[in-house]
Amino acid sequence: MDGIARPEDPLLTEAQFLKGVGPKLAMLLRKLGIVTVRDVLEHYPRRYEDRTQLPPLMTVRPGQACSVRGRLKKLDTRSTRGGKVIIKAVLADDTGEIDLIWFNQPWVARELKKVEGDVVAFGMVKEGEGWRLQMTAPEWEALDEDDDAGDFARVTPVYALTDGVGQWVIRRAAAAAVDYFSGQARDPFPEEFRRQHRLQRLGWCYRHMHQPENLATQATARRRLAFEEFLYLQLGLQMRRAEVQQELGISFPISQIQGDTGLGGTLFGAEVGAAEGGLWDQVHRMLPFDLTGAQRRVIGEIWRDMERPYPMNRLVQGDVGSGKTAVAACAMLAAVRCGYQAALMAPTEILAEQHALNLKRLFAPLGIEVALMVGKLGAKAKRRALEQAASGEAPICVGTHALISEGVTFHKLGFAVIDEQHRFGVVQRLALRQKGMNPDVLVMTATPIPRTLTMSLYGDLDLSVIDELPPGRKPIKTHWRKPDQRNKVYQVVRDLVKEGRQAYFVCPMITESDKMQTQAAEDLHYRLSTHEYPDLRVGLLHGQMKGPEKEEVMTKFRAHELDILVSTVVIEVGVDVPNATVMVIEDANRFGLAQLHQLRGRVGRGGHQSFCILVASATNPESEQRLRIMEETTDGFRIAEEDLKIRGPGDVAGTRQSGQLTFKLANLVDDGPLLEETRMAAMEILRADPQLSRPEHALLLERLREQRSQDALIVVS
Repeated sequence: MDGIARPEDPLLTEAQFLKGVGPKLAMLLRKLGIVTVRDVLEHYPRRYEDRTQLPPLMTVRPGQACSVRGRLKKLDTRSTRGGKVIIKAVLADDTGEIDLIWFNQPWVARELKKVEGDVVAFGMVKEGEGWRLQMTAPEWEALDEDDDAGDFARVTPVYALTDGVGQWVIRRAAAAAVDYFSGQARDPFPEEFRRQHRLQRLGWCYRHMHQPENLATQATARRRLAFEEFLYLQLGLQMRRAEVQQELGISFPISQIQGDTGLGGTLFGAEVGAAEGGLWDQVHRMLPFDLTGAQRRVIGEIWRDMERPYPMNRLVQGDVGSGKTAVAACAMLAAVRCGYQAALMAPTEILAEQHALNLKRLFAPLGIEVALMVGKLGAKAKRRALEQAASGEAPICVGTHALISEGVTFHKLGFAVIDEQHRFGVVQRLALRQKGMNPDVLVMTATPIPRTLTMSLYGDLDLSVIDELPPGRKPIKTHWRKPDQRNKVYQVVRDLVKEGRQAYFVCPMITESDKMQTQAAEDLHYRLSTHEYPDLRVGLLHGQMKGPEKEEVMTKFRAHELDILVSTVVIEVGVDVPNATVMVIEDANRFGLAQLHQLRGRVGRGGHQSFCILVASATNPESEQRLRIMEETTDGFRIAEEDLKIRGPGDVAGTRQSGQLTFKLANLVDDGPLLEETRMAAMEILRADPQLSRPEHALLLERLREQRSQDALIVVS
């Protein structure tokens, strides 16, 4: 490798210059995104095969992956009718024999014929013909007299591959990278920091990820590298939080309007004094129910944030039915009474319409106008909504992404609420903020998010949790029933309807599909309305219906002009019918845990006992696990933790839509304590060196900048 011009960082050397690689193999590595030596070192094995044990052949059993050693006793090669080649070698030691089988690899036979000494092979032991044991396509090596079988029988890395790239290509590149470069790795962590957090040097970790002495040294190496991944994320989030706190925002004079006396001044054309008392008095006039202790606490946290001179970034988590909309309404009321407009952005038109309807009801007694902006509005209604927003006639605007379209301007936008925010991208959230002068942002989600995900996705936000349901709500009883028990389920629904209640039936699809044998909403509606409940009023709701049609169906259901509503997941969020007390979810095994929990939350909104019935066959252990969890608990946070374990962070938080949350090693399911440790470590580092400007943090800052340029950090800005 002499004579090659290297960059300042040796690990940025191109992979083609590694011993045994060259331009041809380097082209294969590029298929995996591997260009530099660092890319090779950070293409970590996805698992390891422990080949350290060499058991006597008489002791191996089917289903066991192991290394075996012996001498070749017999070698046969035969061709099949299709022109394929089957190679069978018999490996024997003093205790027994095992067959080694290769399909269509004639070169293996040529190599085996050259063997004079022992052979070591690794593979999965299976039962073959005549009760004989066999290994199919094992990895193998011939041993000379001077060879040590331990050189083969080791902890062996197994890498993620792509078309045309075999394990040997990655292993060869990794071995050369470790041998020649791991010692030259520049460690971004100062020695004292490594000692404090029990972390090995970076070069040592590279070596023991690719060539571990045993699984214990690999675990030590992995811990340090996962720590580093988490630390960059936490440093980025904490620095973003600090940047926001340096920005000039709106300091809402909430304390001045919380007293019991009226105040002078004009707010959107209305005298503040006409608001009849302080802010809490107006809240009580606005809400037709008493707030829970948790709601009052969260409102207080939001109002305190709003008074600060820098922009608020707060996440409010609340389980289904916990009353987040009421909390948002109180925050919006405060913004309006301080002279600003408020906007609420929802991910779907049906949810935006539901929010607009609820907010209009709440704000009507206070004389506050609410405008709706969604894509389906007619030209006249759209023009009117735009005028209301631009003039300030509508202090509150509700909409979908239509709120951030080019033609929308606000008179004085000071407060923005983003509902179910994981459905929006970073660019959309930034566009909403740019509609005002650094407005305060409140993010709401009814999807409970595990603590590890909260720290990772929203570490730059302050967090409020509404952990109390309104009084009088009874826990929803959930039952899993097999498809052959449908008749009993239908009878339960009939009995509840007879008592004056209403029911939902939810299906995962609109029309029948040949590929997915699932109960379609249209077909189920036909069967229920003509065969099961011909005497009842059965409606149908799905996403392909036009807006007015959907609204008409929902209006009828709310008014109890329908007894049963057959629907797709369009009713997952935002639909609130307190008299609906039973939900039957067809093919429940086709839904994720979080979605099942969201759907279940459509019932249990009133004072009557509510039920959720999951009709499904458990097609695999994972779907059975989901259904059992739904039966066991209504705790959204426990469900979120279980969902994280089953599905992984990307799906749970919707991060594939809203930004990147990809780690090479770190795992949010298993590494929760490590994530907490890195959060504290990041805070300590930034307390002592807020800009990472000290010489000992130069490499840390360099790597952090690399990370931040590669990843779209998920922030509300």
